[in-house]
Amino acid sequence: MSSVAVLTPESFAEHRSGLKDQEIAGCVPEDEAYIPTYLEAFPPLPEKGAPGEKAGEPPSAWGSKIRPIKASVITQVFHVPLEERRYKDNSQFGEGEEAKVCLDIMQRTGAHIELSLAKDQGLSIMVTGKVDSVMKARKEIVARLQTQASATVAIPKEHHRFVIGKNGEKLQELELKTATKIAIPRPDDPSANIRITGTKEGIEKALALGTTFFSIYPHPLATIVLSLIIVPMSSSQKRKTTTISVEVKKSQHKYIIGPKGNTLQEILEATGVSVEMPPLDSSSETIILRGEPDKLGPALTQVYAKAKSIMVVEVTAPAWLHRFIIGKKGQNIGRITQQLPRVHIEFTDGEERISLEGPTEEVEQAQAQIQEIIKDLLVRMDYTEINIDQRFHRHLIGKNGANINRIKEQYKVSVRIAQDSERSGLVRIEGDPKGVQLARRELMEMVQRMENERTKDLIVEQKFHRTIIGQKGEKIKEVRDKFPEVIINFPDPSQKSDIVQLRGPKHEVEKCAKFLQKIIADLIENSFSLSVPIFKQFHKNIIGKGGANIKKIREETNTKIDLPTENSNSEMIVITGKKNNCEAARDRILAIQRELANIKEAEVTIPAKLHNSLIGSKGCLVRSIMEDCGGVHIHFPSEGSGSDKVTIRGPAGEVEKAKKQLLQLAEEKQVNNFTAELQAKPEYHKFLIGRGGANIRRVRDRTGARIIFPSPDDTEQELITIVGKEEAVRQAQKELESLVKNLDDVVEDRMVVDVRHHRHFVCRRGQVLRELAEEYGGVAVSFPRTGANSQRVTLKGAKDCVEAAKKRIQEIIEDLESQVTVEVAIPQRYHRAVMGPKGCRIQHITREHEVQIKFPERDDSAAAQEVSPQENGEVSPEAEFVPRKCDVITISGRAEKCELAKAALLALVPITEDVEVSYELHRYIIGQKGIGIRKMMEDYEVNIWVPQPEKQLDVIKVTGLAANVERAKQGLLERVKELQAEQEDRALRSFKVTMSVDPKFHPKIIGRKGAVISQIRKDHDVSIQFPDKGDEQQDLIVISGYERNVEEARQAIQQLVAELQEMVSQDVHLDPRTHARIIGARGKAIRKLMEEFKVDIRFPQPGSDEPDKVTVTGLPETVDNAIDHLLNLEEEYLLSVTETETLAAYMKPPSRYGGGGGAGAGDDSSGGPAKGFVVRDAPWNAAGNKAPDMSSAEDFPTFGTVVAPKQASAWGPKKF
Repeated sequence: MSSVAVLTPESFAEHRSGLKDQEIAGCVPEDEAYIPTYLEAFPPLPEKGAPGEKAGEPPSAWGSKIRPIKASVITQVFHVPLEERRYKDNSQFGEGEEAKVCLDIMQRTGAHIELSLAKDQGLSIMVTGKVDSVMKARKEIVARLQTQASATVAIPKEHHRFVIGKNGEKLQELELKTATKIAIPRPDDPSANIRITGTKEGIEKALALGTTFFSIYPHPLATIVLSLIIVPMSSSQKRKTTTISVEVKKSQHKYIIGPKGNTLQEILEATGVSVEMPPLDSSSETIILRGEPDKLGPALTQVYAKAKSIMVVEVTAPAWLHRFIIGKKGQNIGRITQQLPRVHIEFTDGEERISLEGPTEEVEQAQAQIQEIIKDLLVRMDYTEINIDQRFHRHLIGKNGANINRIKEQYKVSVRIAQDSERSGLVRIEGDPKGVQLARRELMEMVQRMENERTKDLIVEQKFHRTIIGQKGEKIKEVRDKFPEVIINFPDPSQKSDIVQLRGPKHEVEKCAKFLQKIIADLIENSFSLSVPIFKQFHKNIIGKGGANIKKIREETNTKIDLPTENSNSEMIVITGKKNNCEAARDRILAIQRELANIKEAEVTIPAKLHNSLIGSKGCLVRSIMEDCGGVHIHFPSEGSGSDKVTIRGPAGEVEKAKKQLLQLAEEKQVNNFTAELQAKPEYHKFLIGRGGANIRRVRDRTGARIIFPSPDDTEQELITIVGKEEAVRQAQKELESLVKNLDDVVEDRMVVDVRHHRHFVCRRGQVLRELAEEYGGVAVSFPRTGANSQRVTLKGAKDCVEAAKKRIQEIIEDLESQVTVEVAIPQRYHRAVMGPKGCRIQHITREHEVQIKFPERDDSAAAQEVSPQENGEVSPEAEFVPRKCDVITISGRAEKCELAKAALLALVPITEDVEVSYELHRYIIGQKGIGIRKMMEDYEVNIWVPQPEKQLDVIKVTGLAANVERAKQGLLERVKELQAEQEDRALRSFKVTMSVDPKFHPKIIGRKGAVISQIRKDHDVSIQFPDKGDEQQDLIVISGYERNVEEARQAIQQLVAELQEMVSQDVHLDPRTHARIIGARGKAIRKLMEEFKVDIRFPQPGSDEPDKVTVTGLPETVDNAIDHLLNLEEEYLLSVTETETLAAYMKPPSRYGGGGGAGAGDDSSGGPAKGFVVRDAPWNAAGNKAPDMSSAEDFPTFGTVVAPKQASAWGPKKF
């Protein structure tokens, strides 16, 4: 059962979802606002203690409890005194424990809690939310924020179960209402005491509710228990007590009990008779009255009076009509409940009944009104339900509800489609009978069409999607307009899918698919591309004046022609379109070039196998021929075409020259292109090549053939290719085969090597031996084991390789015997710089000079004692450099090579040089956050030291290698020159001129969003500053920049001011109601008007004293024309405004605006402002009475004045 919360959004939203607002005409027309009577609007107050008033009489209009509207959200406010506050630290209000507790309670209960601090430091708490949430939140707030008290009440043990209730429901309800904790002893505990814990106020409330608890609890012994606990009787009274039983309809029992048992309590207090009600879940209708015999009669009278004071009636109405009975925004039901406030109307969802509850007379009136509304609606309204597959629902609704809204508006019906979550196919149509049938037919037709739909996928390359869609979707819109019933879906570009989906009626989908396939075929056909080389100097002639030539070629050949940009070195013109059209466009472009430069075209036949060799690596050979022959174009056929024809195009003389060179080169390539192949083991390759390529170079020099060894990436590692003339190739092949044959003959040989040299060969994991094996065809060299005291070394391998290896070992021994050690003294602090990053500099010297370099161990104590450092590679004159052990670097190798290595090491010692740079330029050299100086140090590999600013020195120190220091010095001096030039330029740019311009012209000079002044700044490259609001001289404009530019900018501003001075301003009065139409949406219309007449138009600000005053500024002639146009617009728009207002006066009666009806309405029908709240049958409308005159000193006298008494009016006697 749902309550008649028809006036709340919660109860009304469900009825109104998805429906179009409808006007419901009937017995109570909606366009007439109901005007209440004076007594209805202002019911009289009840006179307390008036004679004849009885307890059983129904309460007055002021005391009645109106129940039609039940809000789902309630608010409760309660106060916690300072002395009962649990947390009293006021310094942290809103941030301390109280706030944390409230936040926790809000999260747990879902209620909203607001705290405020009263003047007496008490705590005011406001809780908002649903009823259950508010009750739970209040209980927790009281328990956690308010100090607790306790009280004990004794109730017989056998009655505890009635206090607890079924599943503890009654106990929970009592705790929630009182915000207390009620502890009931366990069944095995003999104690009868019930303990109540909570606030003092809550405990008192719990005890008070306890007195009425049993009167409303559905148990036959409840009233007896109540009388034993609450109303103790004497033994004589008990003997006089008697009972009577009466039968009362079950539906009327609740009226006898009353809200919270108040009615039973009233009967008990008034007569001393207890009324025992059967349980609500019992079918019994017997009520027992227990009391003294003389009191039973009055009590019985009260029971019957209470039972018949309220009646319940059910009205039958189809469930689908309920929302129409309720009316738009609850107007129909609201009107009934306003007239009959004590009637409770309840609609039951899904059931065809409406329950009315209240006083008999009012219920009968409400029943008659509702039945009349139902009768009228049944005549005018109809509904139908159709079952439609849920998969079609979203298509019926359409995009943004377009389809369903159109049906609603066209047939004046409401259509309700089940939500997806309901999983129902039911669609309900309600409204005018004829409209319902038409809407049903159209929906069924739509469903039938959708059932006949099919889906087809087209495979379209993604590169064509954008072309098919067109710019801003223009092309695909044309397709969709042509096939409106077909939905075309393109995949998202990020999916990289080629599938385009078509969905719609079968025949339409097929037609659309064929149409799209034709478009795709055209696109594929038109995507052929051709590149044409055209001399750069002729591109402008190809384009023609204003693009005339290229445009003509494009249109006549229906192709797309793209030329390279002017600053590009490319000479290729790309033509895209159909193949035949592209070739036609190419011929026309080539014809233009031939006409302009006597261009000749020749074809040369060269075997296709020679094309790659003629082109050369990355086109180097053919490019050299083209450059040598005046920039002719040589075009080779595409690879794989099989064509032997090579095209040469260019000036006649140059073409012949290029043809001759190309044929000569082809002949050479053909002659020298004889190839032979040779197999050799990969380990022989290095020996065949020789040290530094010596062996292979000798073979090349003797034969003239080119020998190509396989790269590490080649699959055939044993294949050696020989290229050249046939005779040379044969000779080189013979020599290489001989070498390979000798390498295949394995021999073993021995040689003697002094034991002291063995370590050099086997150290570093035998690196020297590995190098020998790689260099000399894999020869194996075996030295005796350490400690064997043998000088015999064994070599095994090819004979030539063994001999070459023995020779190399002998050379190494000679080097070792002639090896010397040289010491170089370099201060330890420079060792790191000499080594370089990761020792790269030392490694380079070691490889280049074939020496070994050893650095000493670092001595930190010696480093701290260093004095007089070496500068610029020389000894400081102050103290002679005394080398220490940690400064000496050892070089080992041949004497001459050691000297060269020593010189190289000394060259790596850093030096420091001073560069004179003005102190003022230091900060520019350093740059923002040191970027400038860091870049120089990285570029020149030096360290640059700039003195501290406070020293103001004109010297910058550069430290590094001599060569790097010299480069850095030059770079630093060049940077100084650049900075000095910038300073001079800055001085020239600092020229300033101040000019005086009337401030009223400043906005015009600045222009809309600064457009005018920005253009002047850009054109003349100047800076223009306008005065700030607070400046004294508001007319001064400052222009700064180059002197010449500043003067030109000043003249431009003066010219602009002169034009502005010629302008005039005129005011025109336009009806304010037309202003919005003249201005247009976002000012579009007025901007267009200002641009058309070259004027400025200003409308008054809201709240202006002259709301109709419009100012037009410009040249006199344009201002007059603009004003004439504005007046014409005003006249045109006023007609429209007048028509709209007249129509509104008929469409909206005065009652809509609070006017009409009642006194004071008069005959004024001009649609003036609302006249306030209006009532009927007011006292001042009675004969002989009139409304008080507020300007009258008699009706409203001032203090201290004496006014003669006047005859009393309906307002009552005057009181002073």
